Amino acid sequence: MVVVLGLDPGSRITGYGIVAETSGRLSLLEAGTIRPPAKRDMPFRLGEIYKGLSEVIARHSPQESALENVFVSKNMQSALKLGQARGAALAACTVAGLSVAEYEPTKVKKSIVGVGNAPKDQVAFMVARLLGVTNPGWAEDASDALAVAICHLNQRRMNRLAGL
Repeated sequence: MVVVLGLDPGSRITGYGIVAETSGRLSLLEAGTIRPPAKRDMPFRLGEIYKGLSEVIARHSPQESALENVFVSKNMQSALKLGQARGAALAACTVAGLSVAEYEPTKVKKSIVGVGNAPKDQVAFMVARLLGVTNPGWAEDASDALAVAICHLNQRRMNRLAGL
């Protein structure tokens, strides 16, 4: 069995999803979001992201983690905040000793839906199907994080089959 932490980092909402794979079967262990107080300063919010992810990692002891690569934004301030949130997430993973894989958004969507430009609701639908969950009720950010975890597990399987 391998347990993977998927992440969709953001300065306002960081989505996470823990997925286990046993003999090719996926199972959902936990999905949720970390929502630091928006009125607090950025250092506090980054600390909350780090602390929240550290707690998730301690609860489930994943062996690996995966993040979506940064989407290049036209707004420099937003891109900087996203990069900082990503840094807090990466720090939580690496301090816990997890390997970190990064995937382009189009690769994640293609891995889950079959096309790289799939809308978020289609990705969320397929994530629920793949995990055997009906009426999941999780936030969009958690669904995105689960998609990254599933993409990573698919990539691991392909690498193993290819002898990489």
